[in-house]
Amino acid sequence: MQKFSNLKIIEHPLISHRLTIIRDKNTNSELFRINLKKICEILVTEATKNLPLIETEIETPISKTKSKILKNDIEIIAVFILRAGLIFSSIFEENIPNVKIQHLGMGRDEITKKPVWYYNKIPEKFDLSKEHYIYICDPMLATGGSAIDAIKVYVNDKKIPQKNIVFINLVCSIEGLERVFSLFPDIHIISAALDEKLNDDKFIVPGLGDAGDRIFNSFY
Repeated sequence: MQKFSNLKIIEHPLISHRLTIIRDKNTNSELFRINLKKICEILVTEATKNLPLIETEIETPISKTKSKILKNDIEIIAVFILRAGLIFSSIFEENIPNVKIQHLGMGRDEITKKPVWYYNKIPEKFDLSKEHYIYICDPMLATGGSAIDAIKVYVNDKKIPQKNIVFINLVCSIEGLERVFSLFPDIHIISAALDEKLNDDKFIVPGLGDAGDRIFNSFY
């Protein structure tokens, strides 16, 4: 049962269909990428519902009318946690006006199961005279370690309000959600599925395996 007020699990027949395909261990990397990206498109659409609009007047070929458009004095930032978060890249680039793209690189220490940083391309200074909307993307929220480290960059270092941060993922665990929300109760999380648990290796069960390896076909 969902018990987190700022968690939204997006239920949709197309998500269920495609999630079944990407969970299947026999799905090849090409089909995995295609179906994963289609789910991400729905999640991004839902996540960006918080973007503010203003009313403007335009003239259609028929008449003048009032309509709504995104505020132009805001900063929209999409953050991709490398590697797997890159699956969201083209979705933001093609659909979100004037989006700024930022990257954080974190690997997984196979002994401690904690994230290990190897890349940080976040600007030193933010223009805090503008309102920022941050969308942090990673297909999996397992232990919550990578999500917490990424959120800290924006909340602790850049002073972005938690309420303006959305973490977007495909599959999450209760353990990971509890860790994230215990530190950042006012952020929002959008996901396609809340799974049963973590196994001893801290992989989500039933999950879908290592998303990065399956996206990039990097099995050896």
